[in-house]
Amino acid sequence: MTANAHTAGLAAAFSHYPLNEALLAGARTVLLQLPRSLAALDEIAWTIARYASPDVTVFAGGRVKHMTTAMNGILARHFTTVAAGLARQKSRILTASAPVATSASGFLVEEKHDVGLPAPLILKAFGSTFGGAKLDAGTRYLLPALSAARAAGQAIDLGSGNGTIAAYLALTRPAMEVVATDQSASAVASSRATADANGVGDRITVVRDDALSSMPDSSAELIVLNPPFHMEGTVHSGIALKLFADAGRVLKPGGELWTVWNSHLQYRTPLASMVGPTRQAARNPKFTVTVSTRR
Repeated sequence: MTANAHTAGLAAAFSHYPLNEALLAGARTVLLQLPRSLAALDEIAWTIARYASPDVTVFAGGRVKHMTTAMNGILARHFTTVAAGLARQKSRILTASAPVATSASGFLVEEKHDVGLPAPLILKAFGSTFGGAKLDAGTRYLLPALSAARAAGQAIDLGSGNGTIAAYLALTRPAMEVVATDQSASAVASSRATADANGVGDRITVVRDDALSSMPDSSAELIVLNPPFHMEGTVHSGIALKLFADAGRVLKPGGELWTVWNSHLQYRTPLASMVGPTRQAARNPKFTVTVSTRR
């Protein structure tokens, strides 16, 4: 959004806020692209109902093929009136008004997971964080393999999501400083909450970033990545390739990128090309863990 505002010459008239009171205080009209995640919609709807003007009207649009009646139900939890408009060009608008006052949003959500540490790993997540507070199956497979990663004073959890990898690294390597980075504001907030919940917030710096665009070249010793392979439900390898390329740029010579991926995606060739020599560190019927060393 920020880049589009600059391109359109609207930078001076555009402000970016997280999903909170500062964004919505006094708002009488809210335009919303419906998220695919029902948890995300629940959090957004609660926040609008809590902080916007009592006479707010919400216009929530989406593609018909991605919309479900459950979305109407979620909006109805937070607004007295919810109406569906007629479809037009494969899209439809849900209109909600008359907010219902509620005391609690239900977010952050929290789950505890046994990952072989002395205490369960606590994961926290806001509604728009992909996967919520669950432990991703690929990440679960990756974590024990990281014991073989190079010694490093600092590591980067690239695409941190709910902060699982960052927290695990900080817990298993008490001398390590960790940077957790994600382009999603919700993921950044979730990573920070997870770090604090596990008592390692003082050694984890959480950054909102487009891949590693704010990181200088040849500056990192260790990067860990569980790359996404979808965009809003559509399989798309471009995100992973962008992350591989940025990791290759930011790693120091001899630095390592540890990656877990669904084996059918066959990422070993692009990893070798964009980062450096890549070897298999672990594999099971579904996932492959590789380590790529920067030339």
